[in-house]
Amino acid sequence: MRTLELLAPAKNIACGMAAIDHGADAVYIGAPRFGARAAAGNSVEDIARLCAYAHRFGVKVYVTLNTLVYDAELSATMQLMNELKVAGVDALLVQDMGIASHAPIAVHASTQCDARTPEKVAWLQQCGFRRVVLARELSLDEIRAVHEAVPDVELEVFVHGALCVSYSGVCYASQYCFKRSANRGECAQFCRMKFDLIDAEQREIIHQRHLLSLKDLCRIDALEALADAGACSFKIEGRLKDVAYVKNVVAAYSQRLDELVAKRPQHYVRASRGRVTYHFTPDLEKTFHRGYTDYFLYGRKRGDVNFDTPKAMGTYVGRVKEIRGNSFTVAGVEAFGNGDGLCFVNENKELEGFRVNRVVGNRLYPQRMPQQLKQGMALYRNTDSAFERILAGITAERRLPITMVFGCTGDGFYLSVGDCRVEVPFAHQEARNPQTENIKAQLSRLGTTEYVCEEVVIKDEADTFFVPSSILGQMRRALIEKMANQGVSLTQSVVAGIAHQHPAVSAWQREYKQYSYLYNISNAWAQQWYAAAGLTHQEPAFELKPHEKGLVMQCRYCLRYALGHCVRRGGTVPQWKEPLSLRLSDGRTFGLRFLCDKCQMNIYAEHEK
Repeated sequence: MRTLELLAPAKNIACGMAAIDHGADAVYIGAPRFGARAAAGNSVEDIARLCAYAHRFGVKVYVTLNTLVYDAELSATMQLMNELKVAGVDALLVQDMGIASHAPIAVHASTQCDARTPEKVAWLQQCGFRRVVLARELSLDEIRAVHEAVPDVELEVFVHGALCVSYSGVCYASQYCFKRSANRGECAQFCRMKFDLIDAEQREIIHQRHLLSLKDLCRIDALEALADAGACSFKIEGRLKDVAYVKNVVAAYSQRLDELVAKRPQHYVRASRGRVTYHFTPDLEKTFHRGYTDYFLYGRKRGDVNFDTPKAMGTYVGRVKEIRGNSFTVAGVEAFGNGDGLCFVNENKELEGFRVNRVVGNRLYPQRMPQQLKQGMALYRNTDSAFERILAGITAERRLPITMVFGCTGDGFYLSVGDCRVEVPFAHQEARNPQTENIKAQLSRLGTTEYVCEEVVIKDEADTFFVPSSILGQMRRALIEKMANQGVSLTQSVVAGIAHQHPAVSAWQREYKQYSYLYNISNAWAQQWYAAAGLTHQEPAFELKPHEKGLVMQCRYCLRYALGHCVRRGGTVPQWKEPLSLRLSDGRTFGLRFLCDKCQMNIYAEHEK
């Protein structure tokens, strides 16, 4: 039987607790510094509070220290890792091998470690990583191949949220263009920008479109297939997302995992404890998304990108039927509410949004009438005000199911749950009336505590004696208080770093030989580690040694294929002359190189040939 984990993002402690309440088996959260989302840092004190809350339910807390660290920051990083260990953190997500080698608790290889082959995952295992977060680009067959080659490594896969167009950890476009390093948690979202597509003769093939902006990932229908392929942790992206996003997405995926476990109890079990009661119906279409794709899970296909916009379009709700003054009507069957957010693609192929101020039947009155809205245009709802109001309330409760045992002592009665027990002296008096139902009713009244009573077991014929309701209530309260004070034994990892393991380094992809900054060596610890692992030629990380030209992205996404011109896969022969380049609105260009033998597209700064 294998354990399955739903891993949820936590922007802050409120999001973390919401994730736990809605069914997460683990959460990942940013520390004050050194996380791959610089805007999502949290104090160690808040992380300790989250750990205490999570561990009641057997939920794990992982902290992201998955940025590159500079020499001047090593001492502070070491101090932070020690503080996180004391706080009760279960593992750290890291990409910097120097940091991993000094970690005092278990380490997981972040997706920034660029784990896309069985060989790389096997190497990371030899380094001491107990878990590896696989590249988002892998197919089911590739995930299965990794699991079969390295069956003892826990495999974590992304199942939902935003997609990076480049393999994570080897994207330098943001640093190159804006001095904001993605590997330092400051990505400027280069891939969400507009580009011209230019051929070798400087002809403009496409003008100012979002050519690299991928849709969002959604694999909710593939959880069983992923589990069967060897994945054990299902990761939701979104450490910058709000509580409403966390509630909705976690609830949707948790319910699907529960269905899988119920369907195949002999194969799978959830990683945490507790029964969740939901007070709403999750709907992934009503949460921020750029359109959904399962990406390369079942192989390469078109439709993974939206050239029109990198923003959330939401759900199609109808077409503009008639415009009159400061209002318009909609042809469709959807109901609208005051405060809904709608959008449309205007004649310039740009997404334009507006807020609905008032609704009268199918006639909508915007706060400000969009000037480019035309009759016949398709409308999309990207903010559902009614659903937002539901998510703002109490939408789920998570409780621990317990079995209470009530019985007799020599001079009274006892009440126990597991090893926790309380006793009360009270004379044994034969009851005139049946006591069973009252005993069960009084002991089951757990109110707003974190427990729910599944069963009351009565032993020693204790229900034949008279026990006042006040005594039963006293015993119940005393037991719950004792259980809370006694706490739950934590299952924190004792695996500590990879300092003494240095398996031989390989050039994981051929680009590593030409551009050794792909190893992301940014501090003395990492230099020492790689030297011991046999890397004789070390180039500093891209952030430490600026490059005027060079590789800035490696992508499985292929623009030639997206445009229908991959002749290897049935596309038409393009009329342009290669090499192609992308051009930003400020004139900076980036060369495209199509590596058809690897089914990969590389992007180079300054159109390097």
